[in-house]
Amino acid sequence: MFKTVLFPIDPSPESREAADLVVELVKFHKSRLVLLSVVQPDGEYDEAVVAELLSGVRAMFADRGIEAETLTREGKASFTICDVADEINADLIVMGCRGTGLAADGATESTSHRTIELSPCPVLVVP
Repeated sequence: MFKTVLFPIDPSPESREAADLVVELVKFHKSRLVLLSVVQPDGEYDEAVVAELLSGVRAMFADRGIEAETLTREGKASFTICDVADEINADLIVMGCRGTGLAADGATESTSHRTIELSPCPVLVVP
């Protein structure tokens, strides 16, 4: 059902927690896994942090028997995630949620909420 799974990652604990679910989904569906890290202009993570993050996460998946492709893009996170999902024909996006963004006050500013609104495929948000 999910031939290609896109997993946008960042250094947050929520992203690391979502990784466990991604392992289960990818193994169950025998999916292609694409890891994406978005470098935002004037963002909190620079390219060196992103490269190290992708390397570490890719190794974690490899330890669990899953080969993952990695992509790094620059831009606004939600728009870039959706553009990449469209580009790779993703069947599912799995992402962590920081827990505060889906509240009424910050819903329009939440990366996960914005991704849900713009996505060309289903989005699974892991709390």
